[in-house]
Order: sequence, then structure tokens, then C-alpha cells
Amino acid sequence: MKLVTVVGARPQFIKSGPVSLAIEKHNRENGVTIEEILVHTGQHYDSEMSQVFFEEMNLRTPKYNLEVGSGNHGEQTAQILARCEKVLMDEKATALMVYGDTNSTLAAALAAVKLHIPVFHVEAGLRSFVREMPEEVNRVLTDHISDLLFAPTDTAVENLKAEGITKGVELLGDVMYDAIQQHLQTAKMSSSILNTLALTPGGYALMTMHRASNTDDPALLGQILSAISEIAKNIRVVWPVHPRARKRMEDFGIHAEGITLISPASYLDMMMLVSNASLVLTDSGGLQKEACWMRVPCVTLRDETEWVETVASGWNTLAGADRDQILMAARKALTSKPSETPGAQHAGASERIAASIRDYMTKRG
Repeated sequence: MKLVTVVGARPQFIKSGPVSLAIEKHNRENGVTIEEILVHTGQHYDSEMSQVFFEEMNLRTPKYNLEVGSGNHGEQTAQILARCEKVLMDEKATALMVYGDTNSTLAAALAAVKLHIPVFHVEAGLRSFVREMPEEVNRVLTDHISDLLFAPTDTAVENLKAEGITKGVELLGDVMYDAIQQHLQTAKMSSSILNTLALTPGGYALMTMHRASNTDDPALLGQILSAISEIAKNIRVVWPVHPRARKRMEDFGIHAEGITLISPASYLDMMMLVSNASLVLTDSGGLQKEACWMRVPCVTLRDETEWVETVASGWNTLAGADRDQILMAARKALTSKPSETPGAQHAGASERIAASIRDYMTKRG
């Protein structure tokens, strides 16, 4: 039985690791032979954004790299679809597994469903309810053509139910929690980024920003950076700058006054930066969760989040791109912390997903 797994962006590389290990474990312990074939679409093609992840986390080298690269959404999606279709046909795939909400996710799922190959979607059911976000379109369409939908939260299950999707939905937890548990100790032993940047645990804030809705609008980008620069007057702010954000700052002539700008960090370095920060400011979904699970207050630079549980727990505050809201949320986060420690319920999600895949594929033969 051949399971083709398609990844194309940093979060997907991270999520695929513990699931692949769990599949291998199930093969050994249950006499099941699921051959997992890893396909890298090349959506994140910069070595700082992709290759370093495979190296430092000892992930299997992908059997295929589709080398799609950047491009407009339609062009990129079309290229991934066509190239994934060929891989699925050449490999005579039994099933396809995709993660998250990128163009790679939707394109691979479309290629599979048109070949009548079952689709498994990890992180099914997440919704921002903002259709202007490309990620929202990707995740909604992928869910509606998937056979197994691995929902990470109760809210995700309810979102699917509201859209009439109940068959194949399984509440199994969030694999990102497993990834943190697997790699945090390694990060503590191997990462030297705190020393390199002369950072003191608890003595700095960490910022990330990559979404087009923030970076591509000069007014919003200016407001966000104005707020962060104000925060940087009282606490050092470190920003691993996404290539898109750096390019837009150059295009618009906008500067990040007082902020420490560094190149995109590896996953292990990011784990150290997050776990030792006093505050995280981000528009990343994954980082909202990681900060919450590591008990670091988070200010989200968006008006909505797919991870409503982080807000309900008190560890995350939605501030959007409004300067005053960002400053208010940051001041509050730096002076008070919730008592709840969420996340433990997600432990073992990778094992549960692997077991579900094993049962499904065994029944299909």
C-alpha cells in the first residue's frame, strides 16, 4: 500500500515528521506495510525556508521535489496539480495525505480526487471565515473532497458539521504538539541562537509576520511596524524576517526602527526563540499555538484566528493591524499571564492519525 504525502511549506515539513515516525512504528508493531512516499512541491524553495528543516529534524529526504517555486496563485496551483498527478499515477498511489491550507494542499488533493484516490487531510475543519484569505479557500475546498478529515479541535469538528461534513471526520488532536515534544529538548541542546543574538531568557519579544494581508498593504504594514517599534523602546524585539516582508519594506520604503532583524530561523532556533520570549507578536497560526503551549503570551496581528481555543485560554489576544490595539494588547500581555496550561490533550495525535490511516488502508487492501 502506497501513501503519498505532499508537503510544500515550513509548517507542513514540521507536522509531517511525527506522523511519518508513527506510521513507521505501526508498520513494525502491527505487521502492516504502508510505504509512505514524501513529495516536496517546492512551494517554499529557499534553503532557509525548507531544506534546513529536513536536515536538522532528520526528516526523510523527499523522493520527489517538484521544484514549482513561486508564482501567482493560479499558476502555482496549476503546476503543483499537474506534477502531483504524474507522481500519483507513476507510483500507483493507494492514498494521498496533505497538511494544512497551502496551494500545495489543495492542488495535490485535486489531483488525487480526480484520479479516484482517497484524500486524508490533517488539520481539517479550521476556519477563519474570511474568504479573501487564499488559505481559507484552500482549506474549505480540500475538506469537501477529503475522505478522512483529521480535526485537531472540537471547534474544527463543529465547523465541518456546519458545512454538512460528518463522514470521515475524526477528532484526533494537533500533531504540532507532538512535534514540539519531540524537538524541544533537541533545540535546547543544539541551538545557540540566544547566545548568538545576546538574548536573555524572558528579556525580549519575538515577532513574525508573513501574511500578504499585512505585508502587501503599505498602510497596514506601516501601522504594525510603528507599533512594534514603540514596543521595542521598552523591550528588545527580534524579528526573523520573511522574504515577502523584507521585499515589501524595500518596495514601500518602510523601516523597522529599533527592531532586531535577522534571517529566517530554523525550526529548532525558532523553538528556542519562542520558548524563551516574554511575548510573541505574530500573524502565524502555528506560532499562536506554540506560544500558547509554551506558556508565552501572544498578540496576533490579525482580526481573526483559526485557533479560537488560544484566545479562549487567555494566552492569545487578537489585535489586528491597528497600532493602538497592538500596543494595548502587548502591554497587557507583558504584565499578566493566565494560569491555564492548554495543549496536553493533543499529545499522541500522530499515533492516532497513523492508526486511523492503517485501519482505512487495510480495509481497502
